[in-house]
Amino acid sequence: MSIEPPSVVNAAPDADAPEGGSVADHHAHERAQAFWKLAVGAVGVVFGDIGTSPLYAFRETFAGHHPLAIDRLHVLGVISLIFWSMMIVVTLKYVSIIMRADNKGEGGSLALLALISGRTAGKRWTAGIVMLGVFATALFYGDSMITPAVSVLGAVEGLSVAAPAFAGLVLPIAVVILVFLFSIQRSGTARVGAFFGPVMVLYFVTIAVLGTISIVRDPSVLWALLPNYAVAFFALDPLAAFLALGSVVLAVTGAEALYADMGHFGRKPIRFSWLWFVLPSLMLNYMGQGALLLRDASAIQSPFYLLAPEALQLPLVLVATCAAVIASQAVITGAFSVTQQAIQLGFMPRLRIDHTSASTAGQIYIPIINWLLMTMVIALVLTFQSSSNLTAAYGIAVTGAMFIDSCLLTVLLFALWKWKWWQAVPLLAVFFVVDAAYLAANLTKVPDGGWFPLLVGLVIFTLLTTWAKGRKLMIERLREAAMPIQVFIQSAANSATRVPGTAVFMTSTPEGVPHALLHNLKHNKVLHERVILLTVKIIDEPYVAEANRVRLEDLERGFHRMVLCYGFMEEPDVPAALKRVHECGAEFRMIETSFFLARQTLLPSAKPGMAVWREKLFAWMLRNAESAMEFFRLPTNRVVELGSQVEI
Repeated sequence: MSIEPPSVVNAAPDADAPEGGSVADHHAHERAQAFWKLAVGAVGVVFGDIGTSPLYAFRETFAGHHPLAIDRLHVLGVISLIFWSMMIVVTLKYVSIIMRADNKGEGGSLALLALISGRTAGKRWTAGIVMLGVFATALFYGDSMITPAVSVLGAVEGLSVAAPAFAGLVLPIAVVILVFLFSIQRSGTARVGAFFGPVMVLYFVTIAVLGTISIVRDPSVLWALLPNYAVAFFALDPLAAFLALGSVVLAVTGAEALYADMGHFGRKPIRFSWLWFVLPSLMLNYMGQGALLLRDASAIQSPFYLLAPEALQLPLVLVATCAAVIASQAVITGAFSVTQQAIQLGFMPRLRIDHTSASTAGQIYIPIINWLLMTMVIALVLTFQSSSNLTAAYGIAVTGAMFIDSCLLTVLLFALWKWKWWQAVPLLAVFFVVDAAYLAANLTKVPDGGWFPLLVGLVIFTLLTTWAKGRKLMIERLREAAMPIQVFIQSAANSATRVPGTAVFMTSTPEGVPHALLHNLKHNKVLHERVILLTVKIIDEPYVAEANRVRLEDLERGFHRMVLCYGFMEEPDVPAALKRVHECGAEFRMIETSFFLARQTLLPSAKPGMAVWREKLFAWMLRNAESAMEFFRLPTNRVVELGSQVEI
């Protein structure tokens, strides 16, 4: 597979072109510059997680919970497993196939789930696929807690190698770095992000050079790139090889980030960076560590740092720590993005979302997610106390998400892309065998810490599904009790006093009469001259064209039904959208517009719906959800809230 950067196209000189070249040359040069900028940016953000795996992955395979004898068979066998895992899981599965499944340019489990469920609605198995996608999202949160802990701790532990006298400070320094990292999230990552790419380029170049120097001293380690060494490892020591998969998978953690961050950098820059820079750098380092162990088995205590000469070990600790912080930043930002998608798709209650950049919509900050993540990450560091112990918890979430991605890929190939069975089945068989082997090997680590991401995933899965189910039931109950709008207009328009101005009644269902409208008429006995029944709808696409934003229906007598459509990557801004509407009378002026919101109180019900404990959980989530006023950016002095009771 070959991915080439855009080249400069030669063309005849043009009078209007910049001095020294044609217009075509100039545009091609700009495209090339943009490509390289995105490629370097991808190195800084997308590959942070997988890039810091050499800190601990190779060491854990030999000195972890299932130690291996350090001999040529095992060293070359492990390197072969790492290389072919990267080729099958990362290069073939994610880079070559799954990244082609973009939802209008966006990637990630929820974007893929929205794409699949939107195209397969009504199928018997759609609900099961949705549950798998939601569980993959839940597992991501477990991963986003473990990644900062294991990356930062693994990097700082280099102090015990470079400066043994400071070994006792590893935990305090790691905690201070993590507290600092989470504290700066509120100010945004735009400034820090400018340094991500160059720092990670320096890191990858450094580990590649160190690996190459070690390989030169024992070039025979290059034979490990042949698959027969992995096969021989399984043939001669099958149990040890199977258990080793639980640590080998650490080398491909972060593969899903390639897909999740596709919307920020694009498919081609990510592919190019992986194939021509990141993959070679990682493999040179892993082979260098292998060559070091073949020369000196005692180097297993820290093969990553012992690759460097003693004088360069402390600078290597600093570079690796910067890389670990960047890897953690990428996961934290990913958690914010996934949370925003989950809110928009109806799997989470509204939460406060702050924008940290006026120009980049994707740069957001969610306070409650940030502080919950920080609390859990520091608790993990203090509980497990070493990256070696943390790696037992690491891997389950990743392999579980990868297995689910293979399930989603199956639906994608057959239901959406219409592949022939003889094309899809052999490929899927390879993916499922590899993913199942990794997942089974990691399940052996459950007693040693693997239970943590599973517990986190189960708790978050329960929260996500409870909210989605409760919200669906609440909307159904409101729809059942709603009065037909035409009946209301005929009776109310003739009897109620009309007052100047515009009233916007927010309603979750685009049918019937909103409860807030009924309560307003009941208590205030007036109707505004213009009444807008407004529903904000989130569709299964990341962005909505401005021309398709508004759907209007004139209900007569001053009543209008309006639906505002947003993509799951967009932030609803109701006042801004209303100012662009010119089809239902006079232009909207906020000083003359009142927004009426209904605040629901849930009551226990004998109706079939959810278990009582889930009803109470949903009620608690509803009470603590962000106010619709702030979520939809309504002017605070123009909002009226009216209470209503709902039985689910």
